Amino acid sequence: MTNRWPTVRLGEVLRHSEETIELQPDVQYRQITVKLWGKGVVLRGILTGAEIAASRQMVARRGQFILSRIDARNGALGIVPPELDEAIVTNDFPVFNVVENRLLPTYLGWMCRTASFVEECKRASEGTTNRVRLQEDKFLAREIPLPPLAEQRRVVARIEELAAQIHEARTLRHQAAEEAEAFVTSVHASLAGKRTRKLGEILKLDEDAAPIEATGSYPQVGVKSFGGGLFPKGAVEGTGTTYRAFNRLYDGALLLSQVKGWEGAVAVCPPELAGWFVSPEYRTFRCVPTESRPRYLAPLVRTEWFWTRGVGARRERTRPEQFLNIELPMPDVEQQKQGEALFAEVDALKRLQTETAAELDALLPSILDKAFKGKL
Repeated sequence: MTNRWPTVRLGEVLRHSEETIELQPDVQYRQITVKLWGKGVVLRGILTGAEIAASRQMVARRGQFILSRIDARNGALGIVPPELDEAIVTNDFPVFNVVENRLLPTYLGWMCRTASFVEECKRASEGTTNRVRLQEDKFLAREIPLPPLAEQRRVVARIEELAAQIHEARTLRHQAAEEAEAFVTSVHASLAGKRTRKLGEILKLDEDAAPIEATGSYPQVGVKSFGGGLFPKGAVEGTGTTYRAFNRLYDGALLLSQVKGWEGAVAVCPPELAGWFVSPEYRTFRCVPTESRPRYLAPLVRTEWFWTRGVGARRERTRPEQFLNIELPMPDVEQQKQGEALFAEVDALKRLQTETAAELDALLPSILDKAFKGKL
């Protein structure tokens, strides 16, 4: 953080709130929690006093600073928003009044999302594995740079202006993704016409089971839900798994998560991930050459239209026979070749969107870092 601004101990600008409330059995109360990595203070649920184990809880007020003793070191801290005024929390979430004639709650709200502030929380946390908790006295003894209120207002206004632009960019990217998906399903419907096929007619279960060897190393692939596609993960050593075999991927394999198929964890393996491994919970299917083409199915199976065609009921495992029994419109292979050429443009757009998404994810942390170093 900047050396231009004087520093103050957090204990000088934060005052621990001791406000509590005696819960009434027949009264409903809003409970709040704090999400990790600066994702904010949110509603946890609404319960009656009779449904809450404790008879007394802390009261959180709008504009107060709140953190999780357990997860402050993981960015679980923030400012209570107006809509959660008078909500309740347990003692695991200490609440602080902000000394507003010295520190603006909005300024602190942005500051506490910086890596440097979270690092201060780590330094103030102690304990053994799974029992690490923030020590309030050490936290309040940490120092932060504190500019005059006028400068705080200027910094907040600039951050909010840039954050709004990032939000707009995300909205536009989301709209472009929806339009791309609509294009895929529209082209597919046009090419298929009234021709239908069961998946069992265009795909066959084809798994390459690789026995686990104790000395082996098996790079893993995961499947994101909601059409997010495949992604590489770290390798699993042979001694680090209880499975007897992994399924080895091959180019063009259609991969289905039995556990998450119902929410779109379906994708086609690209050449660069061939030879990688998945657990037996992921089933692989090969295209029947006379009936289907992997590069045609790749963008299709990632659409919501596809995975809401009966891939699986909510929170139920999807069995291969159930999956192969799904019937849907399907053009012949010659028409699929035509579709591939059109879908190539969609793939190019999605690659660009992926790169843009990564840039957007990195943009706000960079802005916050500069803002609290006095460089914004």
